Amino acid sequence: MNSTAYRSSARRGLLLKACIFATGMSGIVAEYAISTLAGYLLGNEVVQFALVVSTMLFAMGLGSRLSRRITGSLLDAFIGLELALALICGVSAVTVYGLAFSLATVGFVIYAFAFAIGLLIGLEIPLVTRINERYEDLRVNVSSVMEHDYYGALLGGLLFAFVALPYLGLTYTPIALGAVDAGVAAILFFRYRRSFRFRKLLSVAVVLTPLALAALAVSAEPIRRYGEQARYRDPVVYEQQSRYQKIVMTGWRGDHWLYLDGNLQFSTVDEVRYHEPLVHPALTLAPSRARVLLLGAGDGMAAREVLKYGDVESVTLVDLDPAVTELAKTHPVLVAQNGSSLSDPRVRIVSGDAYSFLGRTDEFYDVIIADFPDPKSVGLARLYSLEFYRSLERHLGPGGVFVTQATSPFFSQRAFLSILKTVRASGFTAVPYRNHVPTLGEWGFVLGVKPPPGRSVGAQALKGRLERETFAGLETVFLNRNAMKHTLNFGKDELAPYRNVRVSSERNHAVASYYRSGRWDLN
Repeated sequence: MNSTAYRSSARRGLLLKACIFATGMSGIVAEYAISTLAGYLLGNEVVQFALVVSTMLFAMGLGSRLSRRITGSLLDAFIGLELALALICGVSAVTVYGLAFSLATVGFVIYAFAFAIGLLIGLEIPLVTRINERYEDLRVNVSSVMEHDYYGALLGGLLFAFVALPYLGLTYTPIALGAVDAGVAAILFFRYRRSFRFRKLLSVAVVLTPLALAALAVSAEPIRRYGEQARYRDPVVYEQQSRYQKIVMTGWRGDHWLYLDGNLQFSTVDEVRYHEPLVHPALTLAPSRARVLLLGAGDGMAAREVLKYGDVESVTLVDLDPAVTELAKTHPVLVAQNGSSLSDPRVRIVSGDAYSFLGRTDEFYDVIIADFPDPKSVGLARLYSLEFYRSLERHLGPGGVFVTQATSPFFSQRAFLSILKTVRASGFTAVPYRNHVPTLGEWGFVLGVKPPPGRSVGAQALKGRLERETFAGLETVFLNRNAMKHTLNFGKDELAPYRNVRVSSERNHAVASYYRSGRWDLN
């Protein structure tokens, strides 16, 4: 081979590797986008992620097997494959949102797209490897193709987490992926346009595919809004896709509801029936209230209740998603509801994981209030684990008080009792209580006291102190002595399974299992 031919061959091989880098990037983003969309619309994010990725990997294997049947012009086949992948990726999210009114249909369509995209991705690498064998021997060919595909996957993962999801969202990310695949097809087609058997057909397809994606991008927003609205009873008045979750606010006749990833966080109709029982029993029991730690609670409602105490000197609020706390500080609805609590100079906001925060801080607190999402996944179950509660206990001063929301004692009785048992196992004297919140149902809390050295505090004595508390002088809407006494008393069957539930730890994640087996279909 002369030097000119060698350089030409090297350039062609390099171009193919650049293309496989781009398709590797778009392929992994397609997996993440489809699995995230499935988790958002169908719920149970961990299960949906596992099933979607498994489906796509199976389909990729099937595509690799089918690739051996492709003969003739491999470049024609590869260009056609990329254009088909561009269109299927592009329309996937828009189609799913258009069918969001029917969860059964949406589930089928999501997995159909996952299978189709996986099948086409599975065809890619064998085809490129066979094309590239003209330029490199087998040993180098296979390793270099796989190498560039995996490098592209790394970039794709970073782009999805930090760029695509927060800025493009779940609708426009697949369209952008389609544009990448269409771009790969166009570059290869125009670079080797004289080498194609079906040159006229492919030239039309190479032109029409980007136009179709552009038209889809223009028309996608109203379809997405329709699909988003179909998930909620009341009109959507605000929405935002953050790095961590989809934030949606709905409104009706002056009242508002806040949802994170489709899960109701609170309603202005009755949120005081949740936040007053969450905060005030703990703060009235605490021998000191100078330093308060809020874990979660990014909407500012719990902070509003804490700041009603004049002797509170500092409030540290740790929430994973800065988009939520920023919304709570700036959106007129939330600012009015939380009383501008997050703008109070006593409040310090830390954006980050609560578990990590406790692991690195050396601060001590008088009261710790945990207002986390329900333990529906393994990741969230860590925030209800024995290890977490022990870490938390180490950051409380003697006699310090801890309280956590503990999901529903009615809809998820065993999860509620597991949280109670786990708090007690971590060294707290703990009592359970609950309140009826109309928009949520029966909701539970667990309050624990860290006994001072050399002194014991019995659960019955703690319950008695709470029953006698009048909350006099507090500006409460709902909570008084009678309401508190009611929250502390359970029917004889409501706590009966306590002996049989397990302490939840990072080894068994029992609370997540109990939660998922709850009677949520009745809610």
